Amino acid sequence: MKFIALARSVCAHHSSLREITGPLQVRCFQHDFVPRDPKTKPIKYKYPLYYDPYGPRPPPSEKIIELAERIAALPPEERSQIGSALGYKLKHPKLQPISTEGMDLGSQGGEAAAAKVEEKKEKTAFDVKLEKFDAAAKIKVIKEVRAFTNLGLKEAKDLVEKVPCVLKQGVTKDEANGIIEKIKAAGGVAVME
Repeated sequence: MKFIALARSVCAHHSSLREITGPLQVRCFQHDFVPRDPKTKPIKYKYPLYYDPYGPRPPPSEKIIELAERIAALPPEERSQIGSALGYKLKHPKLQPISTEGMDLGSQGGEAAAAKVEEKKEKTAFDVKLEKFDAAAKIKVIKEVRAFTNLGLKEAKDLVEKVPCVLKQGVTKDEANGIIEKIKAAGGVAVME
């Protein structure tokens, strides 16, 4: 309220300001809507069976119907040429093939996808599994396991005693063959998976 009184006093003292701005108006909460009758029921609209974003269309002309009948009467090999001929006549741009590289096409990929799957099946990471060892060579096997797994004595002993067990995972083929040879020399049998 103090602000309104201040604004009115400024306008009263400066007549030129009043001419520029006009009379000051104070608007408190004035709702701009007309309250609806609470007894009225909501309006029910009839929706079409299928939504058509373009609205109702006029029926096709006789010329279009005749053209459609002539197209339907054509043999299938001629009908398949209509799309490309219309595209050329109307100067539509040719569609570029879409690259399917990196997409999983499943069974739709055909032979090309099958060839890619075969290429991907070639393993690059292998696991080395200890199958068995001689009881007399147990200590040597434990030492070899400690050498390439960086385990402590107790952990390596527990691992060796749980035969068959995986010693190392995700190694290259050359590294796996080297581990298998070392285990074999120590008196154990290891395989590559």
